[in-house]
Amino acid sequence: MGRKTQENIAEGIRRLFAPFGGVELELPTRDLPREPRDFSGTDEKAADSCATMASANRNLGILLSGRGSNFEAIAGNIASGALNAKIAVVISNRSDAPGIESARRRGLNALVIPSKGKVREEHDRAVVAALREHQVDLICLAGYMRLLSPWFVQQFPNRILNIHPSLLPAFPGLEAQKQAFDYGVKVSGCTVHFVDENLDHGAILVQKVVPVLDSDNEHSLAARILEQEHIAYSEAIGIVLEGNYSIDGRRVVMAK
Repeated sequence: MGRKTQENIAEGIRRLFAPFGGVELELPTRDLPREPRDFSGTDEKAADSCATMASANRNLGILLSGRGSNFEAIAGNIASGALNAKIAVVISNRSDAPGIESARRRGLNALVIPSKGKVREEHDRAVVAALREHQVDLICLAGYMRLLSPWFVQQFPNRILNIHPSLLPAFPGLEAQKQAFDYGVKVSGCTVHFVDENLDHGAILVQKVVPVLDSDNEHSLAARILEQEHIAYSEAIGIVLEGNYSIDGRRVVMAK
């Protein structure tokens, strides 16, 4: 509290008590310090509510290992104005990833940080350094075929997204479309979720349902799921960047 504010409050109290003989107040000799607010685990809901703050920085970092069709869809939606964001950098762990060439053709910053022969956390530190250099606010995994270390995830809490071609928690891991088809489910789909330290596990932002047709095989099902992935990912990115949500346990709750 500033000195002037203290004096104004004291004068108001003196006037209030004047008819009753007055009151003596002694102001502190210096401004009172503001106590810092601590979100470190003492109030998880308060910490989670920070997620509702809209992001001032709309820079995306894309991590991919292959063709990057979801990256292409995101980039297309940004170019058309459907998604208010900017791709600050595209990073791959593979020099032969078609997605890197696509990024270069689009005139985007495209980096290859090889992972072969490197300890996972050593490689992750190099990727995190590049993301920070490009002032990335939200990381999007688009077919990035590496598990992130817990250290990596901790650097960007609730700021890493992944898309998975099933309705999680069903069919996590590789070949999710084949898993769903072989199991005989009647509906499948895709899920965009926050990334935590566990595989395909974080809080769910967006899901799209795709019916499994009698005429389907695993490839036709995968193709129709991919169409919904291209819609769902940009939708989820928009939600996070706008900040109109909170996280309550595993639930992402949209603001009313």
